[in-house]
Amino acid sequence: MEDSYQVIVVGAGFAGVAAAKELGRKGVKVLLIDSNNYHQFQPLLYQVATSQIGVSAIARPLRSVFRRFKSVKVLTAKVESVDAAQRSVTTEDGQTLHAKILVIAVGAVPNFFNTPGAEELAFPLYSVTDATRLGTGLTRLLDQADRNPDGSVDVVVVGGGPTGVETAGAMAENVKYVVSKYFSPELAARCRVHLVDMVPSVLNMFSKKSQSYATDHLKKVGVHLHMGVGVTEVRPDGVILADGSSVPGQIVVWAGGLKAGDLIAGSGLTQGRGGRIDVNTDLTAPDVEGVYVIGDCANITDSTGAKLPQLGSVAQQAGKWAASNILADLNGGTRTPFRYVDKGYMAMVGRGAAVAELGRKRIQLQGIFAFLSWLLVHLALLSGLQQKIRALFSWLNGYLLHSPAQVVVSGPIEKEPTEQDPPGPEVSQGS
Repeated sequence: MEDSYQVIVVGAGFAGVAAAKELGRKGVKVLLIDSNNYHQFQPLLYQVATSQIGVSAIARPLRSVFRRFKSVKVLTAKVESVDAAQRSVTTEDGQTLHAKILVIAVGAVPNFFNTPGAEELAFPLYSVTDATRLGTGLTRLLDQADRNPDGSVDVVVVGGGPTGVETAGAMAENVKYVVSKYFSPELAARCRVHLVDMVPSVLNMFSKKSQSYATDHLKKVGVHLHMGVGVTEVRPDGVILADGSSVPGQIVVWAGGLKAGDLIAGSGLTQGRGGRIDVNTDLTAPDVEGVYVIGDCANITDSTGAKLPQLGSVAQQAGKWAASNILADLNGGTRTPFRYVDKGYMAMVGRGAAVAELGRKRIQLQGIFAFLSWLLVHLALLSGLQQKIRALFSWLNGYLLHSPAQVVVSGPIEKEPTEQDPPGPEVSQGS
């Protein structure tokens, strides 16, 4: 293959795909590189892990995404290193590729904050592989517990942000409705879901009203909340909290934050908060020419000076804006500072329950209207008609009939959950 391109985009997440699409529409010669041959819709990974939808609803082959963009070439390869100063990338097979303009959109990796045992034992939720591994682990634990008259399953979710809340809520509803239906009401009664975070309330970025609604609903569906106390250690049988208490759990789900990965660390760019790159307002990397950094590996500030969160909407808009500035670079134009259109925040809490704060004015919705808004927005954002149809069918089937879309999950589990032990002394729990 060729070793020089007008633009190389490293990473096929929201930001990378958005940038490549915009450039492809203008006929720019683009090479899009990712270790996976598909684009994944990360906001719905927790639904894959909890068997609410299948992988095919959230993952779309990249060559299908770009089949109409003849100037965009997709390369499935692991990138071993990025040299920002040379605007080059080196793949696992040793090939070095050069670009006139380099776009780094490599995403992020889970941030375990040096918590002992977390990286080795906890289950992150940032990729399709993570989601299927977690789903497999949960199913195997339930099968084990079903063979034991006193068997039970405890799951600990670490992180009270949208991912943690959505995961805990979905798992608790599975226990309440699906486990009772597919296993037995007695097993469901012995299963527990815990949510832990060092901040005092869930959904810290939302209003007090939304936080209160989410808290009440989580408790209603059976989630045990341990707020205001951090995790100091992850063990095979649960977590230890900062106040010395412990929470039992054969599976610990880590939804506690993200950081930039090793590719960013070795790129030659200066790292800021979270190991990410503090980009200029036009989304270019500081101190080098012809390099853009977008998505979860960038700390982005818009034209108003506001620091933007690591959200899919920020990544998508940044990808499109970066493409516009790249076109200006290629055509001798002038770059413009990134202007983010704030569409607000949403979080699913459970069946018929969600919170939404829409637009810059934060119009607040809770309950069924927020739930329907969440469904419509995520349906619209899914890539591809087939993915939309599969997700819609799964939601209708799951939310109306409590029948999971994916009851068979399989795959390797690098972090094998512990075997069900006989019941012992009660473990003390945090508040």
